[in-house]
Amino acid sequence: MLRALAACPPAFALAGVAGLAACGGSSGARVGAGTGTGNGPVAVTDRRVKVSGTPDVSLQVRDWQRPGTTGPTIVLLPGLGGNARCFDSLAPALASRSRVLAISRRGYGLSDKPVPVKTATQHYEVDTLTSDLKAVLDELGLLRVVLGGHSIAGNELTRFAGRYPERVRGLVYLDTTFDYTLNGDTGGEELPLNRRLDEPRPTARDSRSLQAAIAFNRRKTKNWWPPLEANLLDAVDLRIDGSVRMKTSEAIDTAVDTAAHSFSPDYKAVRAPALVVTALPADNRDLFPWLELPLDAKTEKDAADYLRILRRARISDSNLLVAALNTPHRLTLDNCGHTDFYMEREAEVLRAIQFMTWA
Repeated sequence: MLRALAACPPAFALAGVAGLAACGGSSGARVGAGTGTGNGPVAVTDRRVKVSGTPDVSLQVRDWQRPGTTGPTIVLLPGLGGNARCFDSLAPALASRSRVLAISRRGYGLSDKPVPVKTATQHYEVDTLTSDLKAVLDELGLLRVVLGGHSIAGNELTRFAGRYPERVRGLVYLDTTFDYTLNGDTGGEELPLNRRLDEPRPTARDSRSLQAAIAFNRRKTKNWWPPLEANLLDAVDLRIDGSVRMKTSEAIDTAVDTAAHSFSPDYKAVRAPALVVTALPADNRDLFPWLELPLDAKTEKDAADYLRILRRARISDSNLLVAALNTPHRLTLDNCGHTDFYMEREAEVLRAIQFMTWA
């Protein structure tokens, strides 16, 4: 069975680490300039916002603004293994009409990384992550926002909207899962077992240099976009010998993954308008980009069966999410992958978000 049937998580990993692959000021802010899709420039400011004193935790926040925009403030949360840089293309595009922020949750990117000690999920429970989000909004003086979340961030959207309904104007679920504690609807079929379909694991050679790390991660994704490379750069430490290692420990990866898959969301508490975006793989490049041709007959059949079962499960899961949110607003994108669909199909995602009427 497919546990929660979350599509493949972002693949950012190096040897020795298992990759499970928000105005106001703050000290250390860095400002850069970019080009917006509307009239006038979009400027991005990098901030660190303190969200906890025990333990001491500050989060990486990227803040895109264009003078004169009147749309709602949009806050974007990455999926498992990702950080704020994943949104380096979608965020400035949205910033043509709105102020847009992207946050690296604790444990990832340039955010602080407390290590779980007392329990396997200590410091990374969904309630802790939503409290972090509230702390960022409070610090930056943001009273009501539209929240967008990729993959497991859907848990944070649902929980935050239930705990603080007065702070939420709308929700954008970016290929998330209805309930990560449930098995997906496979129609009673078992997923085929074939090691060639397993995502490649990193070796020591893949961390010997930054170039090797990039090459390894390129092999595991359908397309290698600038935001994916920026995400990787914020996820690794460059050592004096030129090798790299992940900043996020395996214990933290496991804590976030375990906490996400132990949380059953309460959609009855959600009152805000919601948009559900679903990405459906249509071929091996979408689902198994690392497969090298030609395929043997067994692998070709197993890949086709896996794809068919997964598509069924993802469509069923998306229907459950739409029904639970009681929303007519959905966008289904075919022939794309979970990790990078909002880059590959950015124009369609952008239009769907900008079409929405928020509370």
